[in-house]
Amino acid sequence: MGKEAFISSKRSILLALAAVLVTVGILWVTNRAVTPKEPAWADVITEAEKGGYRIISTEEMRDLYRKDDQNLLLVDTRQEWEFQTGHIAGSHNFPMEPTGWARWRKAKSLEAFLGPDKNRHIIFY
Repeated sequence: MGKEAFISSKRSILLALAAVLVTVGILWVTNRAVTPKEPAWADVITEAEKGGYRIISTEEMRDLYRKDDQNLLLVDTRQEWEFQTGHIAGSHNFPMEPTGWARWRKAKSLEAFLGPDKNRHIIFY
């Protein structure tokens, strides 16, 4: 084997090794388990303020539900199977992951789901 063939063979091996390392790195980054941080109450308040929402207590929700349930839309954002295991009577299911990406991706569907009535209370839980 000549010197040029040896150098060419060495380059091919290094290139193949680099390709394997890049592939393994990409697979590791895209498939690793990412544990989301546990949301804190401060995170909930910040999200509500950013979105223009109002946080209400369980007692306030109960009073609205008892007083004017026709002018109230309860939206259960859990997954369908969770909704099927039990939910507040009269609530509707709209599964939504708690991420900005999910909200952006489902914005049009949510708008259609909520309908045109802007004069009712909408409670997400």
